Amino acid sequence: MTKALGLAAFAAALLAAGLATAQEVPERVKKAGKLTIATMPNYAPITYKDPATNKLAGFDIELGEAIAKELGLAADWQEIAFAQMLPSLQTGRVDMVMAGMSDLPSRREVADFVDYMRSGAQFYTLQSLAGSVKTPEDLCGKSVGASRSTNWPAQIKDWSDANCVAKGRPAITVVGTEGSADARTQLKTQRLQGAVQGNETLPWFQSQEPNTYVLLGEAFTESLSGIPFVKTPEGGQLRDAVKGAIERLQQKGTYDELLKKYGLQANALKPVVVNQGK
Repeated sequence: MTKALGLAAFAAALLAAGLATAQEVPERVKKAGKLTIATMPNYAPITYKDPATNKLAGFDIELGEAIAKELGLAADWQEIAFAQMLPSLQTGRVDMVMAGMSDLPSRREVADFVDYMRSGAQFYTLQSLAGSVKTPEDLCGKSVGASRSTNWPAQIKDWSDANCVAKGRPAITVVGTEGSADARTQLKTQRLQGAVQGNETLPWFQSQEPNTYVLLGEAFTESLSGIPFVKTPEGGQLRDAVKGAIERLQQKGTYDELLKKYGLQANALKPVVVNQGK
């Protein structure tokens, strides 16, 4: 009898926990039974297309699936150009974004961010140029590119002002590119002598294209990658539900397993925070 009561109490506790989780999600989302998530699969290993299956893959994709499951929902992925992600969030086309997006003060004017990963801007060059470009300082006076949809071009200029111009060296010529893939293409054709990407992505490209890229120094900035949510009561409710889901995934070890799978252990962020990007 006591054992039966104990099992009943345990089942009731599980049910209550499940209901509590469901109640965290806004009613509209609960009724839909899904989280509509924007991504753009051009940022491996964060989000990309598996070349063997042409299906979405990457850390953000698997984390998004795990978040949805934790909340008792399905993940509905929408491929949207990076520049359209926040507008799509504001118009209600999507509920959230998972695309390695940096939490920046300017972006927080229109969205709140659940920060879940560290990142940093990293200089790199081609192995064929490594004889003359051995350190970040060797990029002074040269052309360096980065995706114009990020804050990297501005950060390259800041670094150049402090480490090139202030020390009597010629400034870096900063080139805004269509994306990180375009920066790599221009680097390979040597229109650029260096480029910048997030340090979470470069080990992946080194493994995919051996003997091609050489990292220069360490990451010269630190930023936080976040999941943005619209600044409304419903958006705030969903933000808090997703934050809680990630915290539970960290406690269960799922978060660490995914980081390890994609070689991102150095990019872990614990605890999860809200609107802490700089």
